[in-house]
Amino acid sequence: MLRALTLDLAILTGHLVLYPTGIGQERRTPALTPGTGRLPTGGSSRPPVVMLHGFVDNRSVFLLLRRSLARHGWHHLISLNYSPLTCDVRAAAELLGRHVEEICARTGHARVDVIGHSLGGLIARYYAQCLGGDTRVRTLVTLGTPHEGTAVAPLMSAHPVVRQMRPGSSLIEELRGPAPGCRTRFVSFWSDLDQLMSPVGAARVAHPDLVSRNVRVTGVGHLALPVHPAVVSGVRHALEPDEFTAAARTTRPATGQDGGSSVA
Repeated sequence: MLRALTLDLAILTGHLVLYPTGIGQERRTPALTPGTGRLPTGGSSRPPVVMLHGFVDNRSVFLLLRRSLARHGWHHLISLNYSPLTCDVRAAAELLGRHVEEICARTGHARVDVIGHSLGGLIARYYAQCLGGDTRVRTLVTLGTPHEGTAVAPLMSAHPVVRQMRPGSSLIEELRGPAPGCRTRFVSFWSDLDQLMSPVGAARVAHPDLVSRNVRVTGVGHLALPVHPAVVSGVRHALEPDEFTAAARTTRPATGQDGGSSVA
């Protein structure tokens, strides 16, 4: 625990230095004009990866993860900022949907992959599961996302988004509802030392209708999840369809419940 806290403090210090660089939205390439050939979506062509940060954060949190993906052949990497004044996960999910439609039009791809840290993963899950976003989101990777709600920091419950992340909130209960035929694949990285998850297993996806895999990370705090080398490597593998299929085949029970694996 002490080691994880020390690492998180060091990462927080570095992130505070980088935070100003991620306040604005990144520059976008122009959309495809009518008659322009669409990019191939099969074979070795990877779909765009959309990254969504956590509560009161910004896109700078994905700097190292983004660099790693770029080095390993991902060409369309988009880090989105949502407003720090966001007060409703559902509204943020609708906005994400509009961004995804624009990204698909701009890149020529029919589907995207999404990486969400903390609250960002919850926003992306709501979009995929409840707003029809599963037609656009191929794989959703979440890092320390309170899928089952978290009881940490009760004094922050004055904020509407924090209340939505509480166990038993209307949002969490809605996500527990039936989701037959959801086409998005879910990979959840959760840490046994995540200080913002209470209970600690709240960051796992546990839904009988969702195709999911939970990856346990040992000895890593909440802030370290997007930058820890083992997690970064695990995220890259999770975005490879063959890797997901192989892992699901060996770890996912026939009942349809989520499987599990671990990284250290």
